[in-house]
Amino acid sequence: MNNALILIIEDEPEIAEIIGTYMAREGFRVIAAGDGIVGLAHHLRLRPDLVVLDIKLPGQDGYEVLAAIRRRGDTPVIMVTALAEDLDKLQALRIGADDYVVKPFNPLEVVARAKAVLRRTMGRGGGEQVLRVGPLAVDPQAYRAAVETLAGPVTLDLTRTEFRILAHMAASPGRAFERSELVDACLPEGEALDRTVDSHVSNLRRKLTAAGAGGLLTGVRGVGYRLDNADGWADGWAHG
Repeated sequence: MNNALILIIEDEPEIAEIIGTYMAREGFRVIAAGDGIVGLAHHLRLRPDLVVLDIKLPGQDGYEVLAAIRRRGDTPVIMVTALAEDLDKLQALRIGADDYVVKPFNPLEVVARAKAVLRRTMGRGGGEQVLRVGPLAVDPQAYRAAVETLAGPVTLDLTRTEFRILAHMAASPGRAFERSELVDACLPEGEALDRTVDSHVSNLRRKLTAAGAGGLLTGVRGVGYRLDNADGWADGWAHG
């Protein structure tokens, strides 16, 4: 992990230099871009392991850059910005940010969060198996989830956070998960809003329903959410 390549997209050279210096001290390789267009070009050419992305950028703003990165794949992204409103955080998370740091910040905090995100995205062992709940199959290594139907598998188009929540719950089918546990296990550090979990779960339920498995993810009054096969899905569907 210490040799990971970090792409910093930040239009203030002093801030980019500070973040880059602290990252380099920890053994990371660093490259910087001063605007979104150059940043996306670096991302396409260099395939960084993590992107540190400002929102207020000339030309394309950080939200547009993040959306473009997400269309290309699952490169982890930490947003670094002066915008501290919950709506700004929620928008970044909905688009697919992995974490969110508000200026002014301690550079050591940015490094610590980068390490945490990289541990989550790079540190998966080789022993993880496909998780199956009724017609749902979740592959943690391939970052793929699909619902088996009579017409064949339907792949779910999930954000990174939606996938984390689904995989976390699929590992213990039938168990009721509290919102606070889902926050700690699946959401970026420092983003501890219960309504954020509700928003992600609502999107998950909508996507599962559209794929034909709407009964799998249910609410548990006074607790949180549960993923199980209680509605009597045929277990054979999940195995083709």
